[in-house]
Amino acid sequence: MLIVRTSPALSAQVGALVSNLPRAGCDGSIASDPRLRLSPLEGTISADRAQSWAYAEDFIAEDPVVLGARDRAAQLGCYSILPGGAAALTVLTAAVGARAVVEVGTGTGVASLAMLRGMDDDGVLTTIDVEVEHQRAAKKAFAEAGIRAPRTRTISGRALDVLPRLTDAAYDLVFVSAAETSCAAYVDQALRLLRAGGLLVVDNALWGGQVADPARRDPGTTAVRDVGRQLRDDERVLPALLPVGDGLLVAVRRADS
Repeated sequence: MLIVRTSPALSAQVGALVSNLPRAGCDGSIASDPRLRLSPLEGTISADRAQSWAYAEDFIAEDPVVLGARDRAAQLGCYSILPGGAAALTVLTAAVGARAVVEVGTGTGVASLAMLRGMDDDGVLTTIDVEVEHQRAAKKAFAEAGIRAPRTRTISGRALDVLPRLTDAAYDLVFVSAAETSCAAYVDQALRLLRAGGLLVVDNALWGGQVADPARRDPGTTAVRDVGRQLRDDERVLPALLPVGDGLLVAVRRADS
């Protein structure tokens, strides 16, 4: 029998999303990050729909390694992809048969583990983060999961300094979970890196439920909303906005683009 423990950090994060409790953002300020305080559905739908969202978040049980990575994220004050988003990310990675993946925003490795689970056994994840301490925590998670060292390439630095050095059209999937105000620039780089049929995935596309509210015009919300419009209107891709986790904006690179 498989026994899966409940992570206090995960319970707190999902609880905050559902109940609109303030949380500490990655910069240490209280409730500075809408991803940590609002459900994508909260306040706009029925209790039954909210219950369905919570059910979907818990649908795939996470193993102790992932829960440990979530605990470390909470200790470091760092956001990590929600369980529903992580499960979808694994499926998307497997669906494209990904062998070469780029991640912008390593965090403590929660999303990294989700993608590695969906990748081919010989696949390589290149993951970029400016915070060395976050990458140290991610490496610990990789070791605990039994991931062979050659399967991960961690690069410390600013993504906009690193991405231009990566090879054009050489990657099957690019995952972006990083500063919202730089997201448009990351997307531009991602489209250059993707092969035809490759997949771009942007986390937090609903931005704590604020993107759908036209009255929300703060810089973060506006930046995330603009990225959605950018991909929606880009003829090089086929996009969709998936309402899992805090929203996954997914776009396939067209073969004829």
